[in-house]
Amino acid sequence: MVVRRDSAVGEQPTDGTKKTTKGAKRAQAKATADAPAKKPAQKATAAAKKATPAKATPKKATITTSKPASAKKATITANTPTPAKKGTVASKKPAPAKKASPAKKATAAKKATAAKKATAAAKKATPAKLPQKAPAPDTALVRRARRINRELAEVYPYAHPELDFENPFQLVVATVLSAQTTDLRVNQTTPALFAKYPTPEDLAAANPEEVEEILRPTGFFRAKTKSVIGLSKALRDDFGGEVPGRLEDLVKLPGVGRKTAFVVLGNAFGRPGITVDTHFQRLVRRWQWTDATEPDKIEGAVGALFPQSDWTMLSHHVIFHGRRICHARKPACGACPIAPLCPAYGEGETDPEKAKKLLKYEKGGFPGQRLNPPQSYLDAGGIPAPPLGTPQGTG
Repeated sequence: MVVRRDSAVGEQPTDGTKKTTKGAKRAQAKATADAPAKKPAQKATAAAKKATPAKATPKKATITTSKPASAKKATITANTPTPAKKGTVASKKPAPAKKASPAKKATAAKKATAAKKATAAAKKATPAKLPQKAPAPDTALVRRARRINRELAEVYPYAHPELDFENPFQLVVATVLSAQTTDLRVNQTTPALFAKYPTPEDLAAANPEEVEEILRPTGFFRAKTKSVIGLSKALRDDFGGEVPGRLEDLVKLPGVGRKTAFVVLGNAFGRPGITVDTHFQRLVRRWQWTDATEPDKIEGAVGALFPQSDWTMLSHHVIFHGRRICHARKPACGACPIAPLCPAYGEGETDPEKAKKLLKYEKGGFPGQRLNPPQSYLDAGGIPAPPLGTPQGTG
């Protein structure tokens, strides 16, 4: 092998130069082939780094050195609040309202005074609503109602409470027992009751079973026993064994309502009252004295037609007429003495002969409801009721 010597390059074998060149080319070619595959991977990695947001790390606000030292103290970090300085207020107070000037105050006062005067004038112009009361009755109605009462007084001069009693205690007990039954049945039952229990103290201490047995003929005897024993205890404990003479006290007794209270007040104490029972309600509506259906409203409407001094006897007259002539199912219109004054004439039997057969008690020649009626009733031809055990068809 011939070796060439070159002073600039040095020794280079001629046959090895080609091999070296081919190896370098192969290596270069391989590197070139690998380069395109690596570049996309590198690009993908770089893109992923860009897409993935870096974790936000709180950074403190930068402070420029050009600001004075006082400005640095005033800066606030992003993650830690700086405590407020002593003497400073964290939140701003609302600005105080401006005080109105004297002129504005005077103007507002004038407006308020004018508004009050206008309101007062409006109130005077519009009448205030009065409490609901029964309207003033028509003059013609008052005259007709009072005429009917005068006619009834001539027909029933002996009208009276149809319950036997000797004192206020017996009357209040008898009136309580008269619910849902006839006065006749009560009058036939109370003699045995008052013979055994003559005073409130006696009835208050009674055995309920024994009282029930006595009151059985009146119906609803268990409830009535409870009521009469209860009211007797109330009289003993609260009123010294005496029946009170005031409406507000009477209605507090067990079983005593306004109707019972007015019966007691009018007939045991002589104090005026209207007794609104079933007969009274029926007749005053037939006569068109009122169209009310509630007892207290009927009481107010009818009471407005008459002076108070007439109330007790008015009740007796109307109830007597309702029991004897103006019946609920078939009124005896043909035998009624006040037929010319009655707006409901014709609702019942108008034939005089047939109407007479409908009359009850003394009007029909039958006994009354009281075992011991007033002498005026006997003088007028009234017949006393028989004792318990005698069958009676009237009621």
